[in-house]
Amino acid sequence: MAGLRPGSPLPESITVHEQSRVLEVGFSDGANFRIPFELMRVYSPSAEVQGHGPGQEVLQTGKRNVTLVDLEPVGNYAIKPTFSDGHDSGIFSWDLLYELGSNEAQLWAEYEFRLKAEGVDRDTPMPSKKGHGCGGH
Repeated sequence: MAGLRPGSPLPESITVHEQSRVLEVGFSDGANFRIPFELMRVYSPSAEVQGHGPGQEVLQTGKRNVTLVDLEPVGNYAIKPTFSDGHDSGIFSWDLLYELGSNEAQLWAEYEFRLKAEGVDRDTPMPSKKGHGCGGH
């Protein structure tokens, strides 16, 4: 998880749009992003999604209709969303939200490429979790 870097734009507004399933974030540099909940969920910075090191990422599927059921502040540097599928272990720093918004098209393209490579699509249900054994989540 990226921390808040000195001089980084700070959020001035955060709005949850439930119907369109996007988080709108306005930053101090004038940037305004509408980040889909699905994008946030599939790129969650949690160990459950990112793994514990390079190459251990877990491809997220079946998240097209995920919603936010809660959104908590984390200090003055991040938010912690709880998604409708129960996922609540990702802490999204302001830097990460800015990155998701700035690079949305590229991130979607990478996600679609990974889905195709695995022979699944966005709506394929996630396999059941068993035998993970890390104890961290």
